[in-house]
Amino acid sequence: MSQQVVGIVMDRLLTDEDLRLRFIVEPVETLADLHALGFELTSDEIDLFVQTNPRTWFWTARGAEPHVH
Repeated sequence: MSQQVVGIVMDRLLTDEDLRLRFIVEPVETLADLHALGFELTSDEIDLFVQTNPRTWFWTARGAEPHVH
């Protein structure tokens, strides 16, 4: 199921710093390596990952917490 694979890849990019940094520098190569590991993405999904603003992958849960005043 492609939607599930997209979610797994997103989760890995958000939680695995080494993978995230490699993806920022070499997005296509990183996705190709993930594909070789069994994470099959469509060409449209690959395009969306590559076109995503790199800052997206540096979001943290802490950034989503409401501020306490």
